[in-house]
Parts: sequence; C-alpha cells; structure tokens
Amino acid sequence: MGRNTKLRIITGTVYFLVLIAFFCMKILIRIDGKDFGKLFFDGLILLFGIFGTYEMLHAFGEKLHITQKVVVMTFALLTLVIYIVSDFLFTEIYGVKLPDEDGVLHAVGRNYAPYFMLVAFVAGFSLIMGMLVFAHRYVTLESTGYALMSYLYPTVFLIVFVVCNHLQVYSDIAIAFVFGIAPCADVMAFVFGKTFGKKLPAKMAPNISPNKTLIGGAGGLLGGAIGGFCVFLVYYGVCRPVTLGTFDSVIFVWSDLWFFCAIGVVASAFAQFGDLVESGIKRKLGIKDMGNILPGHGGVLDRIDSSLYASLIIALILIVRLMLFT
Repeated sequence: MGRNTKLRIITGTVYFLVLIAFFCMKILIRIDGKDFGKLFFDGLILLFGIFGTYEMLHAFGEKLHITQKVVVMTFALLTLVIYIVSDFLFTEIYGVKLPDEDGVLHAVGRNYAPYFMLVAFVAGFSLIMGMLVFAHRYVTLESTGYALMSYLYPTVFLIVFVVCNHLQVYSDIAIAFVFGIAPCADVMAFVFGKTFGKKLPAKMAPNISPNKTLIGGAGGLLGGAIGGFCVFLVYYGVCRPVTLGTFDSVIFVWSDLWFFCAIGVVASAFAQFGDLVESGIKRKLGIKDMGNILPGHGGVLDRIDSSLYASLIIALILIVRLMLFT
C-alpha cells in the first residue's frame, strides 16, 4: 500500500468520524425543547464555506483583485450566517410551536429567514458587479466573472446544506443522505472500475476525467442504493428512537425501504455529476486539486464536491414528500 493511499485512508477515516460526531450532536442536543443541535452542524457547514470559498479564490489566483476576493469571502459567509441565525431565531427562539394530533411540536407562523438570506446574497452579487464602476481600474469583465463563480460555488450549494439541516421534518435523514451517499457511491464505483474496467473500458467523460468509466458509474449507482439502505437502517436503529416525538414526526414503515434506495440511486447520479463538474473546473484551471488541507484527498472542495450536487436532489425529494404526505 502506497504512502498516498495510506494518507487517503487515514484522512477519510478522520473525516468520517468528524461527521459522525457532528451528526450525533445534531440529533441529541436539545435544551428546554429547543433544537440547539443543528447549530453544531451549521458550524461545520460554515467551515466548508470558509475553506471552500478560499480554495476557489486561491485557484483563480491573480486573475482576481484582492478587493474582489474580500467581497466574495465576506458576503459568501454573511449569506450563510444570516440564513442560519435568522432561521434559528424564527423557529426556535421567537417562533411559536404548537402540538399536532400526536403531540409533536411544530413551528407555526411565517419564517422570514429565506428573505433575509436572499437580500444578503443579492447584495453581495450587486457589490461584485458594482466594482466595475467604483473599482474600474482594478477589475475587468473577466475577473468579475471569476468572482461571481467563486461567489456562487460553493455558497449556493451550502445554502441547500443549511436547508437540509433545518428541515422541520426529515432533517436527520437529509443530512445522513447528503454525507452518506457519496462515499458509498465512490467505493462501489472504484470496485466496479477496478474489477470490470479493462473488459468494459468505455469512459464516462474522457475529456474531463479519463479514469472514470461507465461501468464504474453503474457501480456508483449500486453504491447509492446500498447507501440508501444503510440510511434506512440507521434511521430505524439510531435516529428514530431518539427523535421520534421530538423532531421527526413522520413514521416510516419497511415498505418505505424502496423510497430510501431510490433516493440513494438518484443522489448517486447527481453526486457523480458533481464530481465531474469539479474535475472540469480543475482541468480548465490546470490544477490537480483545489487545495491541500486534507492529505490524500486535496482540498475541502475535493472532498465535498459530490455531496454538493447530491444535496440538491435530496432536498427536493424530501421537500416534495413533505408537501404531499404531511
């Protein structure tokens, strides 16, 4: 086993244990009936935002003026913080909670957190564009485009992370899916690629990531189904006894197993596409990794790129289910 492989395994294990620790704090910590646990996971999302945005800005290097970098970093984090804090205030501190027919408390009343977040986000967008006026000697249309890209990626996706973390129902399931599907898909894609890659060498995206094969992608879909199955078992074995009657009010039955596996397959497809998108970014920039903070893996974005895209479809499916069945 090579040194790089050992580093990758060690780093991946530590990362997994950190996620488990934050997930446990998320589902267990409640004070006076208020869900303070989700703030711990919000803190982890903010760390992703800090390192991820920095990696994007660093990747563009001198193509961006220092003032553009400051504005992007400031408003990317401000957008996340405003959403997290305002949502917590409206739902946990000042929000009114009433019990349903099963005695489970639900927040009622209007939540203005998305509005505050949107205003902050558009303010950052406007300022980045406005620099073409008041800093016209230092910025160009090209650098403005790079700044906007750094502002959108990963911030927009991390907003979806926060949405998943703050769902009144399905929150723990959503987070388990977001961070559990991609590793399962990666492992099975690697196994299928190594086992069948020589016999079925067709590439998934030869100009972007020549090492990824279609058969590996098929293995990734199987890994997504396995991941969905694992989330289902974890929910029944760990989360459900803890959260039933306090947070997640929807009760699943064994016939819902297909639903979890289906989410895993679809999320795996999105996760693999997200990995290809970041590979495309790195290829355009002529770099191997987005950073080096995670030995053997590269940067934070190299670690969470799959989860970023997977979160989109996971959030959508669970929100639609909430609208239809609760």
